Order: sequence, then C-alpha cells, then structure tokens
Amino acid sequence: MGRDGLSHSERHHLGNLRKMSMKALVLKEYNNLIFEDLPEPKAGPYDVIIKVKACGICGSDVHGVDGSTGRRKPPIIMGHEAAGVIVEAGSNVQGWSNGDRVTFDSTIYCGVCDFCCRGDINLCNNRRVLGVSCNDYRQNGAFAEFVVVPHHILYRLPDTVSFEQGAMVEALSIALHAVSLPSISLNDTALVVGTGMIGLLIVQALRASGCGSIIAVDMAQDRLELARSLGADVCLKADTRNVPEEVKKLTSGRGADIAFEAVGVQPSVESAVESLTKGGSLVLVGNLSPRVELPLVTIVTRQLILYGSCASCGEYPACLDMIARGAIDVDALISATARLSEGASWFDRLYRKEAGLMKVILQP
Repeated sequence: MGRDGLSHSERHHLGNLRKMSMKALVLKEYNNLIFEDLPEPKAGPYDVIIKVKACGICGSDVHGVDGSTGRRKPPIIMGHEAAGVIVEAGSNVQGWSNGDRVTFDSTIYCGVCDFCCRGDINLCNNRRVLGVSCNDYRQNGAFAEFVVVPHHILYRLPDTVSFEQGAMVEALSIALHAVSLPSISLNDTALVVGTGMIGLLIVQALRASGCGSIIAVDMAQDRLELARSLGADVCLKADTRNVPEEVKKLTSGRGADIAFEAVGVQPSVESAVESLTKGGSLVLVGNLSPRVELPLVTIVTRQLILYGSCASCGEYPACLDMIARGAIDVDALISATARLSEGASWFDRLYRKEAGLMKVILQP
C-alpha cells in the first residue's frame, strides 16, 4: 500500500485502465439491501471519480431503509459520509489529481443561487444530497467501490487523518455548524439533549469552544458514560430524572444558557425548552419526528431564541484540522469497521438498535 491507500494493482488501474463495473450496496426495495455489480459512474467535465475507502452508516440511512423518511426511495445507493482516493478527474477539473486523498461534502450545492452567493450553501435552492432519492431527485451515494462528485465539494485529507476518520467529518461538520449558530460566552452552561453521534460531537465541540459547564441528557447509560469521557461535566438519565428541575438546581435556579436538542421528538424538545434560562437559546438539530408541538407561552414570555440547524456550511476545513490536532476524538465513536459486502447485516443490527453500536464504517 502507498500513502494514498492504493495497492499496486489499484494504482495500475487509475484512469481509463479501470474496469467498467463496480460492487455496490443497493437498496433494491424497502428493507432489502443487495450487494451487486453495477456500471461504474461516469465523470462529467467538472466531476471526479473517487475510489471509496471508507463510508459511514448514518442514522438517516438506517431510518431510510424502511421508507419511513421518504428520502431513500428504491433503487438507490445510499451513503454520504465517505473518504477515498481520486482515480479520475473531468476535463475541466483543476487543482486535483489522481491519487489525491479526499473527503467531500454530503451536499451538492450549485454555487450560483442567492443563498450560495451569500455563503449559505446548506440552504442552496438546488441542493442535492448524496445517497438520497426523493420526489425531486435521485443522487447515488458512496456505499460502492466508486462514487462521482463535483470537484467543488472536495476537501483534501491531511496526511495524519485516516480514511475512517475522514468518513467522520460529515457528522462532525453538522455538530460544528450547530455550535456556531448561537452566541456562546465563556463559562456559559450548555445542555445537550441526546447523546447519539451528533450529540456526542456537539459535546466535544462545546468543550473546544470554551463553554463553561456541559450537561448531557440521554436515556442510555452507556452513551452518557461516553459523553462524560468526551467532555460532559454532568450526565442526566432522562427516564429517571426531571431534567429541567435538575438543570435549574445545577445553575442556582437560572437554567441553561444554551440547549442543543439532538433527537427531534416531543419530550426531548419540551425538556430542552423548559431547561433554559430567560433569554436563552435553543438549537434544534434532531428531526426524527417531522412535526412537534412547542410550548409557545414559555418561549414567548421567557424570550427564548430558536435556531434551526441544517447540515453544515463550510465547516469541513475546521473539522479536518481539529481531527488532525486531536482536538476532537472521532475514533472513540467508531464501533466497528466491516466490508461493504457485509453491509446489509450491519444495517440490520443498527436498525434493531443493538446495544453499544455507534458508528459503523463500511469499506468497499
């Protein structure tokens, strides 16, 4: 293996010498993932073809398997948290070469709409998300040997960042974007409701931001213990404690300055709202439920500030730097790495909420 992660035989097949078929994990119909041969994707003039080295299974992929989200309509190759090596660049691509180690944004943004021009690429009017198939578009993702992406969403992997760590950048970018939205002052008390993948990364991002006290909330004891090891000062088990009362006790009756809701269900949203101090900020990150009720009187009379946090918006370079420096520990969140051919069984284990599983990385 060279530093680019390619074997001698793989390097020999760069460019036009590659075989013209590939293995992919395809959602053929709901609840039916098949590992099969497909034609290789073709690169347009502004695209690159990437040989995928690692691709993480996102919670949105797991929820999409049964059709409940409406965002993974079969047939579709899912997967949007990936890293790999460029094996072909389109005729108009500049600054990138075969053999470059890269990761890429999960969102393909146009770069020319009003939102892109003002820097809000996550709100692009023409956005397409890798591995998503909905009413508006179908965009195959990275649970395959090769994936094609436009070169403007690429980011170079530092030499010290592995492909597996590169596959964690997308999730970290979501956490960093959420933390960037509210105004955080030194010594603020922050509440993180939900210590799944994004919640645990938010805990780490808050610790790196200089936040004072971090309170983590979940119903899973193992996840709370992991949250504590990654920077949470206090961990509250939501099914055994009255979270708003406990938060007020911990803050001399004031409440938290900021709350991050990383689940997206009615009880956890209400708990986050009721735990805030007057004038506090609530960042809504989770969206497991498409609709929840809000305690309007509390929000209005306590003058709370609400933020909706959508994907990420240019945080990838900061993510890569923080991983490379060891400021954020993503390795602690990787539960297993497995072959792409074994992907269906790992999806099933995640779908059944097997205890102890966090992030599973598939390797074509």
